[in-house]
Amino acid sequence: MDPGNPVFNAFLATIFTWLMTLAGAALVFLPLQGDRKLLDSSLGFAAGIMIAASFWSLLVPAIELSPTGVYAWVPPAAGFLAGGLFLSAMDRIIPHLHPGCDPEGLPTTWRRNRLLLLAVVIHNLPEGLAIGVAFGAAASTGGLAAPLALALGIGIQNLPEGAAVSLPLLGEGLSRWRSFIYGQLSGVIEVLGGIGGALMVYSFSGIMPYALGFAAGAMIFVVIEDLIPECQSGGNTDLATVSALMGFVLMMVLDLALA
Repeated sequence: MDPGNPVFNAFLATIFTWLMTLAGAALVFLPLQGDRKLLDSSLGFAAGIMIAASFWSLLVPAIELSPTGVYAWVPPAAGFLAGGLFLSAMDRIIPHLHPGCDPEGLPTTWRRNRLLLLAVVIHNLPEGLAIGVAFGAAASTGGLAAPLALALGIGIQNLPEGAAVSLPLLGEGLSRWRSFIYGQLSGVIEVLGGIGGALMVYSFSGIMPYALGFAAGAMIFVVIEDLIPECQSGGNTDLATVSALMGFVLMMVLDLALA
């Protein structure tokens, strides 16, 4: 990869994460739809990776790129809060539906399939944005370790996450093929988010620490609002928690090993 071409690098990285999502979504064709333990452990594992990635691959670079001085904390802190509040606004405004839950967002007459798909968009857009922003920042710093570790970590967690999206859709009554298509679409959303994030940061280099913090805040919002409650709701609390710890440690090791 060329550190000077962040958009192309983000594109390649998110194509990898999409392929991992596609592989996970393909598990819908196996007799796994009734395995709640698989779903809870997958969601917990994804939560652990996203928490670790938000710190080591996003917040730490945001702090390093911030101006030195008493107010060095302002860009990452402001960006972090803005990312979380932005996702909160999307969650309240955009009509969507999580499997097994009541519809959220503004009232609508849209069909359940469309609402399920929009929930996938809200959930996965921050991951693609985070990869794009990280590669955009790497174009200025010249270091590809952090964005590569982030892309690798998100790609690894997308394998079980693809199944965690497609299997509940099958449980909602969708066909195996439609559940697979919707599940892998979460990876396509990441490609679009990655390209957009890289373009934004590369075009406006002054916002890098804010953008990195923004991506971290958006990912943490998804973890706290969606992943953790869902992985704890099936009765497999210890399994989900240990899976989250494993995901966190894996992402930490990847980031430090590639530094």
